This record gives sequence, structure tokens and C-alpha cells, in this order.
Amino acid sequence: MSDLTLFQHACLMHGWQKPVDFLRVFQATADLLGEEVTLTSRQFHRWRQPAPPAPRAHAWRVLHGLFGVCPTELGFPGPPPGVTVGSKHLPTQRGTSDVDRRAFTADLLGAAAASVLPAHPRPSTPLGKDGAVGTAHLLELRQGLRSLIHLDDAYGSGDVRSLAVRHLRRVRRIINTGTFPDTIGRQLRLLAGETAELCAWLYYDADEQDTARKYFGEALTTATMLKDPNLEILVFASMSLQASHEGQPRDGLDLARAAQERASQLGSPVLQSLIAAREARALSLMADGKGSQRRLADAMRLAERSGQGRPAPEWARFHGPAELEYAQGILYTELGHHHAAVAFLRAALDHQDRTYGRNRALYRLALSNSLIQDGEVDEGAAYAVQSLEHLDEVKSGRVERRLAEVAGLLGTVDATTARDAAEQLTEYAHEKGAA
Repeated sequence: MSDLTLFQHACLMHGWQKPVDFLRVFQATADLLGEEVTLTSRQFHRWRQPAPPAPRAHAWRVLHGLFGVCPTELGFPGPPPGVTVGSKHLPTQRGTSDVDRRAFTADLLGAAAASVLPAHPRPSTPLGKDGAVGTAHLLELRQGLRSLIHLDDAYGSGDVRSLAVRHLRRVRRIINTGTFPDTIGRQLRLLAGETAELCAWLYYDADEQDTARKYFGEALTTATMLKDPNLEILVFASMSLQASHEGQPRDGLDLARAAQERASQLGSPVLQSLIAAREARALSLMADGKGSQRRLADAMRLAERSGQGRPAPEWARFHGPAELEYAQGILYTELGHHHAAVAFLRAALDHQDRTYGRNRALYRLALSNSLIQDGEVDEGAAYAVQSLEHLDEVKSGRVERRLAEVAGLLGTVDATTARDAAEQLTEYAHEKGAA
């Protein structure tokens, strides 16, 4: 053991005895930290020598995040020019158990999410000495954000809003009180921006638009400060939906085009398709039927290239055939072609993944609306009433608004089935609002 270099000993202590093991973990850490660097087996073997060469700046930052110590303590000369890191020990990824990670997530989500996420009595993973933050904490914080997104997909904004705000406060506190290298600091700030965007989205879904705008502004400020195009695209695309929702389609179109300008440089057809669909939505609300149809056709062609180019970011992976069929159905509804809208909305509901509970609720009510306007009042009324049993788990301002629209539409029809259905929908909405 005494013949081992400091770097070899550190690798051995972490269980990375084979080069392939270290290269895999190194690349995963580089991806997590947003560092564009690739390590070869030849470079790894040179690092194992008694007098290793100095790693370049990107690799230096990855080593610091991976081992939790300044690379000089692993026997490397440096740091390289332009890299400022301390020598404080940081908690390593390997030092955190799976049980601790589950406890962290459970503590993050709290009692409001206990029914859908496994609770755990242990406290969250503590920071290291002197408030040191390592890659393990970054992974846990990001997993917490991912869990919140899944909750929103399934149940709507309801109770998730307060959980997301708590998560944002936690990230801010760690940024302001923790100690970490610059690379981890950037990722923490990026995480704060993404969490702020989620808070904005949740308040948008809850139809609390002033609060949503506040968080969108915070997220956009972070994206601009970090010059991160991915976060900029996410914020602009979400703000486009909000503007269209609030009857400001011109702003919605401008925001979608700003997102598209940035997305075109990333080369992800699915992402470009999603944004094109939002451009189509804004154009439709501007009464530009031809322009909207053209842009939606573009979105469909882009979606067909989903296996090409870069994969879509995680937040955009919900976009696919169901979303495009839904967009086409809504477009036909707004153009007054209700019979055609029904066909597309039926297909959208059939193709929508059942994990997206909130979206399925929106699809059902949109289908009910189109059926009624197509003259199929009895079927539309029956479908609306049957949909109520699927809404019990969903809490979303957008869903509640759509429910009120269907109830109001049924109330204008001079038919017993329509009036009875309208009463049931209105009563359900009042009971749920009071709950």
C-alpha cells in the first residue's frame, strides 16, 4: 500500500480499482457539474504516476467535485490558471448511503407528499465540516426537484407549490451559507433557477399569475447571469404559455420565438417541436389560422425526427404525439371545426401516458367541450360527469377553469341531460373548492 501514489490510494478507497470504473464515474460527475471534458485511459494512467501532470481546468474542477478535496491533496501540481478552489474537504458521493439519500428526499417533500413518496424518520444528509457542499448534496437536491416535477405531472400544482417554495429556500440557504468550489456553486445557482421556474410553473397552473411572474423573473435573472441557454429556453417557453393563457398572444409569440432562437442552436428536434407548438398556439389566439396550421405542421415534422440530433432536456420529454394531437384538437376547436377537434382530442387522450394525471384531466374536459359544441350534447354531458371521478386526485387552477367552462357551456343548452350535468359539475367544483 505504501507504493501507491496519493491518487491511486484515493481511487482504491472509493472502490475504483479498474480504469473503466473511474472513467465512468469521472464522466458522470463531469456531466453533473456541466463540465465539457472527456478523460481517456491514457490520461488516467498518467495521473497514477508518482509525478502526475497537472489536469486542465475542466478536469481539475471535476476531480475536486469527485473526491471532495482540492486535487493538490491528491498529488497533482496546480491549480491551473483561472481556477480558484480551496483545500477544504468536501463530502464525497461515496460517503452517502442510499438510505441517507432517501431520507433527504423524504425530509424535503414533507408531510404533504407523504401519501405519494415514502417517508423516512431520519434527518436529511448533513453538510460537511464548515458547511462544505459536495456532489452528493447536489445530486440529492436535484433528485428533490425531480420528485416535485413528477408530483406536479401526476396531481397538478395543489400541494406541490408550498413544497417547491421550501425546496427553493433550501437551495438558497445552502448557496448563502455553504462552502463549495466554483463549479458546484454554478450548479447550485442553476438548480435554484430551475426550482424558481418550477415554482413559477406551479403558480401558473394554479392560476395565480402575479406570483408566477415573480418566480419567472427570478428564474430568468439566474439564466441571464449564468448565460445558460437551457434555462433561458425553459423560462421563455413557459412564459409563452402564460402570456397566451392571459390573453396576450402577441407576447406569447415573441417569447416562444425567443425560445426557438436559442433552441435551434442546441439541435434537439423534440425541443424545437414543443416550442413550435407553442408558437402555433399563440398564432391561433391571434386569429392567424393559416400561420398556426403551418407552425403546427412544422412541430409535427420536427417530432418525427425525435431519434436524431440531441435528446430533449428532461423537462421536455412529456412532449410527443399526445401533446401534438391535443394541440391540433384545440386549434380546430378555436377555428370552429368541432367535429375534427373531437377526433384529435380522443386520440390525444388515448395516447397520453397515465402518469400525467393533470394533463389527462385537461384532455378529458377539452373533449367534453368539443363534443357539446359538435352537437353531441348527451355524449359530452355524460363524458363530463364520468370525468369527475378522475379529478379527485388532481388540484389545478387550469383544470378548475376548464371544468367551469364545460359547466357553463352545458348550462346554455336547453336539455335535461345538459342541465343535470351542469348542476353536478358546479356542485363538484364548489365542494372541491371548499375542501
